[in-house]
Amino acid sequence: MVKNYLKNLSFIILGCIIMAIGTSMFLLPNKFSTGGVTGIATIVYYLFKIPLGTVNIIINIPILIFTFYRLGKTVVINSIIGSLVYSLFIDILDKFPAFTNDVFLASIYGGVFLGIGTGIVLNANATTGGTELVSNLIKTYNLNIKTSSLIMIIDSSIVLLNVLVFKEIEIGLYSAIAIILMGKVIDIIVEGTNFSKLIFIISEKNDKISIEIGEYIKRGTTGIYGKGMFENKDRLVLMCAAGRGDVLKIKHIVQENDKEAFIIITNAREVLGKGFK
Repeated sequence: MVKNYLKNLSFIILGCIIMAIGTSMFLLPNKFSTGGVTGIATIVYYLFKIPLGTVNIIINIPILIFTFYRLGKTVVINSIIGSLVYSLFIDILDKFPAFTNDVFLASIYGGVFLGIGTGIVLNANATTGGTELVSNLIKTYNLNIKTSSLIMIIDSSIVLLNVLVFKEIEIGLYSAIAIILMGKVIDIIVEGTNFSKLIFIISEKNDKISIEIGEYIKRGTTGIYGKGMFENKDRLVLMCAAGRGDVLKIKHIVQENDKEAFIIITNAREVLGKGFK
């Protein structure tokens, strides 16, 4: 129990440090924002010269209190740790010069660093407060909403506020790049990169194709009965979940047996079961 908690704690700290690098070394020097509490804190930072990390903590306090009863003690305590560590390292790193003065590179690397850090923190059952905590709260009401989508919607609204305050449309444009990249990277970290393929095969030689896929590719197939509406004929459709490396081999088997076969290949976000995760 203690070992798992310390492991999670180390991931929270690591993720927060990576996020702080993205914020202090890339985004903040250019007034860019990925929204959330940090986006609001960026406005306060430039208008009133108050350290961004300090403002971040102050704004997060009521959010943490409000979400305590809905998300539970563990998530909120981890989020308090995340919020404190993130804010502390933002103010520490703010004293150092930015890694780049190129605004385009700053938006790209800022988004990537924030995405990696946020993904690590979320996987450790924590947040750094703000947008991530609010998105977790909303997900308790609707589990079908993607975390990255929620974060992007909330953050985009706050970025618009940054543009209005600083009166520079470029801030919004470059911040949008950072937000999009951050969302994509969060998806990769949280949901993984082990994408598989789902293949649908319509052929007159389904039996032979199914046998060869099983023998040579070691993948099972499932027959789904459907109806071709153009010819008004019943058809058997083969469905096969396969790894990306198997796709060309399966296409070769199908085309060798039936050059007129109809093949549909689509991405499968996650496949669980024998032969997969």
